[in-house]
Amino acid sequence: MKFTLSSTIASVIILSLFALPASAEKKSPAASIDGYRFEFPCVGDLPKNPRNGADCASAIVKGDPFKTDNFTSVETFGGEKGKTYKVTLRFRGVVEPMMYKGGKRVGEYFMIGGEKNNGTYNVYQISVSSPKAHYFLNRQDKVGHKIFTIDYTQTIEIEGGATVTFHGNGQNGKLISNFKNLVVKDLEPAPKPFHGQFLQVDVVEVK
Repeated sequence: MKFTLSSTIASVIILSLFALPASAEKKSPAASIDGYRFEFPCVGDLPKNPRNGADCASAIVKGDPFKTDNFTSVETFGGEKGKTYKVTLRFRGVVEPMMYKGGKRVGEYFMIGGEKNNGTYNVYQISVSSPKAHYFLNRQDKVGHKIFTIDYTQTIEIEGGATVTFHGNGQNGKLISNFKNLVVKDLEPAPKPFHGQFLQVDVVEVK
């Protein structure tokens, strides 16, 4: 017995052979770091009427508050080894200020290189293994019991196959709480405020 396919069915089969699923499409070299999120949650529930300038205990502490109020995540950048990519990142979040020294100030919050210059406020840091560099994301010239939103872009260089390390350090088991109930549009838990601090890193462009 001989079976024949209608032209419509045959067309569907042919199209399906060439329509690759999204998972099979070529990924961006920066896919592993896109959407990374620093989070410093507070212990307990968000107060209805928080005191101006209030701080809170860090929920990430698992022991000594001066040694365990931190986290590190290491990701491998994609692309070709030996090729350097210019990666534009967008930084958005609710953070407290931190002082750094010895590096190059860029814009209002970004710093290339240097080191921390205070022992109590939160550190937001990205390090790249090649070309070797590190960056701080919440730079201010003064610290204090304040909280603010950030939304800016910055381009950095990353070699294919390099490791990208995200490091957050609260240093003392405490943080400035989100006492202003600040919200970053389009980022969870918006429209509700995050109980603590966070900073999300999104990839805008890779060249």
